[in-house]
Amino acid sequence: MQFKSVQDFLSHVKTELEANRLVLPTLPDIALKVRDSVSKGDASAQELAEMIVTDPALSARLIQVANSPLYRGANEIKNIQMAVTRLGNSTIRTLITSLVMQQMFKPTTALLEHYFRGIWEHGVNVSAISRALAAFVPHLNSDEAMLAGLIHQIGKLPILTLVEKIPEFRDSPSRLDKLLEKAHPHVGKIIMDTWNFPQDLKLVASEYVDFQREHDGPADYVDLVQVAFLQSIAGTDHPACRIDWATVPAFAKLGLQADAEILEIEGVSEEIELAQSMLL
Repeated sequence: MQFKSVQDFLSHVKTELEANRLVLPTLPDIALKVRDSVSKGDASAQELAEMIVTDPALSARLIQVANSPLYRGANEIKNIQMAVTRLGNSTIRTLITSLVMQQMFKPTTALLEHYFRGIWEHGVNVSAISRALAAFVPHLNSDEAMLAGLIHQIGKLPILTLVEKIPEFRDSPSRLDKLLEKAHPHVGKIIMDTWNFPQDLKLVASEYVDFQREHDGPADYVDLVQVAFLQSIAGTDHPACRIDWATVPAFAKLGLQADAEILEIEGVSEEIELAQSMLL
């Protein structure tokens, strides 16, 4: 099977989806139930806790996170209802989504294991930087920023699942890497259109690669993830390292100088490390 362009490949993706031969990533049921209940605004802390405790592993992680330096208060959190009451429904919704994201990165072959691990670790890094940067942008939520970082390359997952069966890409890492970089924003948009996420988060997966992006209004999560992404790849051989940060509008939107040593700002590195440890 030969593809002459990324558009050819995306047409193939559409065909495979319509024939039910390609399954898009979906959030686990617990995350969907919690997101739906919180979005409707009719769930009490007790009701949310009753949903969450049906997943013992997630419950344990959530209590651990609630007691971490990022969230802990004066008293130790000992159960899920205490965690929900302390953190609030919106934070719980976003945290649960972030914590279950890793379940989508379950490889079935050595090829997928290599790529999935790299994408997840990169996503965690961008996520942690995004969360730290959100502290400087009062109207953006730090937990939503963390989730935005985790989903920014979600489009790569179904591409990898699909091309694993295509020798043209499976046997050529350079061709596969180029395809992933060019196609994942388009596939990311398809995934986001199927998830019940707010519009400002949906845009991240498809628009973060548009480094000349201009928009009206204040900074959004795309701006945040763009800056976090550029920070995360600094000093590597990633093609985007050739971009002149002074030409990226997202920096100005966030009120940052393009040459600012963001990771050197007091407290930022510590915040990033804490967020990374929570997700890895």
